[in-house]
Amino acid sequence: MTEDTTDATYADFEFERRFLVRELPDALRDAPALIVQSYFLSDGGYALRVRVQATGVEPRLAPDSDAREVLELYRGQVDFAAVTVKGPSVGGTRYEAERQLDPLVGVELVRRGGAQVLKTRYAVWLGADGWSVDVFGGTNHPLIVAECERSGPVTDLQIPDFCVTELTDDRRFSNESLAVDPYRGWAASYAQELNAQGPKFRDDFGGNSTLTT
Repeated sequence: MTEDTTDATYADFEFERRFLVRELPDALRDAPALIVQSYFLSDGGYALRVRVQATGVEPRLAPDSDAREVLELYRGQVDFAAVTVKGPSVGGTRYEAERQLDPLVGVELVRRGGAQVLKTRYAVWLGADGWSVDVFGGTNHPLIVAECERSGPVTDLQIPDFCVTELTDDRRFSNESLAVDPYRGWAASYAQELNAQGPKFRDDFGGNSTLTT
């Protein structure tokens, strides 16, 4: 008898498409979670990350928000922590192996080292998919990134009309890159690039359609 390894093969991979957002509609700011991520390695698309999350917490993040200071304020509300190993993203597919940690241990690891990313994540259901929308604080303010993740390749996607351009496989916008090369330092040059080249949406994942929100 041959063992079905399909689930095991997919278990350590993530499939997602990511998009730049200029402004998230207030009506979609639902199910918030404060997330602080600490990257102990970020090199060539490979990353070692510790992430802590406080579900239901929605602090007002600003350009001067400090990840460790914000974490200190809400550490008692952290209800999830994990350590994750990631490989480079290719075509919206990325190796990702995650193991859950005790939240207290996760908080201490984030406090003690690594390059930081601070954001509020909103979970919204749009069309046929669940979406995560990350609103960044600190040195990555005012970046907003929306992502759709599935258990298999993200094809024939309904893209919400608040998505400006696709960022899938643009390593500059990966969280581990933002931890060591924050958006603030190159936002102006990227705006010029986007203005010159115009928005782009990948057409190699099947047919895209626009979802009015």
